[in-house]
Amino acid sequence: MPYRKRIHTTVSDEFPTLVTKKAGQNRLVIAAEAARIMSTQSLSNYKAAKQKAAERLGINLRSSMPSNAEVESALRAYQEIYGGKRHFDHLQKMRKAALGVMRSLESYSPRLVGPVLEGTADKHARVTLHVFNDPPDGIVMHLLDKGLVFRNHQRKIRWHDGTYRQVQLLVTNANDVEVELTLFNSMDLRQAPPSPIDGRPQKRAPISQVARLLANT
Repeated sequence: MPYRKRIHTTVSDEFPTLVTKKAGQNRLVIAAEAARIMSTQSLSNYKAAKQKAAERLGINLRSSMPSNAEVESALRAYQEIYGGKRHFDHLQKMRKAALGVMRSLESYSPRLVGPVLEGTADKHARVTLHVFNDPPDGIVMHLLDKGLVFRNHQRKIRWHDGTYRQVQLLVTNANDVEVELTLFNSMDLRQAPPSPIDGRPQKRAPISQVARLLANT
């Protein structure tokens, strides 16, 4: 019978696996706590929420950094468990407000994006719509002609090629819901900006999809 050499597993052999497993567990714990903070403290910045969560838990964030997608998944789970009917009703109200504004701006190819579309919007979230026109600020004249009151802002967003673009924002109100319009030119309908969650093109829903979303829920 051929001799087989026995391989002894030592603690040092298992140590890297244990460290990796521990880091993975810490990531999930930080993601869950960050989700709780975002939901209860009206914090929308993922990085800040993760930092607060790591500090509260006493965990080194560098070695156990959850992704924004992991935090978003934890946030969705938290709201499903603790939000209940109140969260559902709030989300429905915001989506109905979004649909009403989208129909009034139908000629500008409105698209719903962000937490209201994803289902993670809290009571401090805005309805965020992308609208398209050449030139983009022609939408401003449309709102002025309609006699709508709005605030004008600018935001810098990172594009897919790593450069930054300055976009114009119009913030208004519809049925006690704050609505943010981000102005783009018509070419930008072809490709959505990168998502702050995972860097992929943002999910954008047209009027028909938002209507189906409301009907299905």
